[in-house]
Amino acid sequence: MKKSFELEDLDCAHCAQKMQEAIAKIDGVKNVSVNFLAQKMLLEADDDVFDKVLKEAVATIKKVEPDCTVIL
Repeated sequence: MKKSFELEDLDCAHCAQKMQEAIAKIDGVKNVSVNFLAQKMLLEADDDVFDKVLKEAVATIKKVEPDCTVIL
């Protein structure tokens, strides 16, 4: 499954890169792209683990940039 999510209050391109690198290391992630200019995250994972992966990705984003919100 591949889904796109809007990111609100993503303030830093370097933070977007750190998020992308950290999310890519989560078990089950096939592909991830965090686009600072578009304020979007594209996440791809298997259907059976997608919800778990998304939850971990959101937690990772909060660790890197606490003010950033993922619009689900």
